[in-house]
Amino acid sequence: MNTFSTPRRLILILGDQLNRDSAVFDDFDPDQDLIWMAETHQEATHVWSHKQRLVLFFSAMRHFAQSLESEGISVRYHHLSSDPVQDRGSCFSDLLSRDLKDLRPESLVMCPAGDDRVRRDIGNAIAESGIPIRYVTDRHFLITEEEFQHWCRGKKQLRMETFYRYMRKRYAILMEENGSPEGGDWNFDSQNRKSFGKEGPGPLASPSSADPDEITQSVIRMVNSRFPDHPGRLHSFEWPVTAEQAEQALTEFIGTRLANFGTFEDAIWTGEHLLYHSRLSAALNLKLISPMSCIHAAETAYQNGKAPLNSVEGFIRQLLGWREFIRGIYWTYMPEYERLNELQCEDRGVPAFFWDGDTDMACARDAMESVMDRGWSHHIQRLMVLGEFSLLIGVHPYKFHEWHMAMYVDAIDWVSLPNTLGMSQYGDGGIVGSKPYCASGNYIHKMSNACSQCRYSPQKATGPDACPFTTLYWDFLDRHHSRFSSNMRMKFQIRNLERKKPEEMENIRKQADAIRQRYAPRSVPSS
Repeated sequence: MNTFSTPRRLILILGDQLNRDSAVFDDFDPDQDLIWMAETHQEATHVWSHKQRLVLFFSAMRHFAQSLESEGISVRYHHLSSDPVQDRGSCFSDLLSRDLKDLRPESLVMCPAGDDRVRRDIGNAIAESGIPIRYVTDRHFLITEEEFQHWCRGKKQLRMETFYRYMRKRYAILMEENGSPEGGDWNFDSQNRKSFGKEGPGPLASPSSADPDEITQSVIRMVNSRFPDHPGRLHSFEWPVTAEQAEQALTEFIGTRLANFGTFEDAIWTGEHLLYHSRLSAALNLKLISPMSCIHAAETAYQNGKAPLNSVEGFIRQLLGWREFIRGIYWTYMPEYERLNELQCEDRGVPAFFWDGDTDMACARDAMESVMDRGWSHHIQRLMVLGEFSLLIGVHPYKFHEWHMAMYVDAIDWVSLPNTLGMSQYGDGGIVGSKPYCASGNYIHKMSNACSQCRYSPQKATGPDACPFTTLYWDFLDRHHSRFSSNMRMKFQIRNLERKKPEEMENIRKQADAIRQRYAPRSVPSS
């Protein structure tokens, strides 16, 4: 291990920048340059982070630092200890400022942070030091912030489908030689909405996961000791924390689940948290694996006859289209975006069961079991169960985002904020999606078996056995009638609302008020 009195360059690497092929390593000289990484109390408690999320970040960071050191690269690494008092005030800017005064490097190099708050915090510390910094392009992503903003110019509306077609052409993914999309269509969403039916999904491949090694075990002990009151469970830990483990997870998904991913992409089945999903989002967002490697693996599976086009295209669309589009939206509209509140929601937090899973609604209980045990659930549970309940009951959109950031292992600000505040809660008024994602309990009944295990009836909006989703759905449309009556994509729903008799709506409003009182927010401990 080399030591430095004054390094030539100090390379700053954050917890979601764990890719060895990063541009920060271009022209890296182990005899002159030093890597800087830090675990901080501030980032662990900025939101009331799930224990699984804390272990994932810290373990992946420690593994990455160890791999660099095994190459003979020097790393100045700040560890959190098990002592809940020690380092309590530590944050990136404080630690970095102290180290810059101590080391006095000639210059700094880093990829810009993926969180606007962190980007500004670190930027201020660097500016105060007077040390020059070079920001390098984050080539993990497939379009730069500047290129996305150039694509936006002249467009009245930004729609993911238009962007996705642009990216398909740009990278020649699933394209025929004549410039047409493979199979004649740009997407096969109409084939990807099948439910399992009464028979269920049948036998499912069990995902393999490596047992936590000593590094991960030490992080688990530290998190349990230092953050005992944080939400979530740590009975087991199954997330990839190295690039090798992420590649193994990709290989397993391609070989065992991709073929059925598209057809049953939106289906739910109680007790089955994974079904045919890849669960690669956490590894992707920490940059343990590249999106293009996932795209090429899926495309190759289609070309080799191992997976149908609807599944492969649906998976690729999430990476090449949605993921890149969401990041572009974030950096185009921040920091104003996080303050948007189109539906003028009051400052209401998420219901108490969002932190502990204690609810008698079967669909929400099942979704929360996955969140509590793993810090993860698939997108329909996020959007059309937990997200929709927050939307219908009137949670403030940024409060929902803060909850999502706390409870999901794959939550990074750039990806969480547009998906939660925008797509899920319609807080941006249509920047991400052209309509709010709202439905009665009948949608959940159609896409899952949860209603057969529930005391509530999805067809009923009033009465003791009325489904809270159905009651709140009609109340939501009623409260925002004037806002959505001119939205063409809401025309059918508004028309059905207008068919309801005045006395029926009055009963729905009263029951909705009672539901809001029953599902009161829980105060989050101050860290």
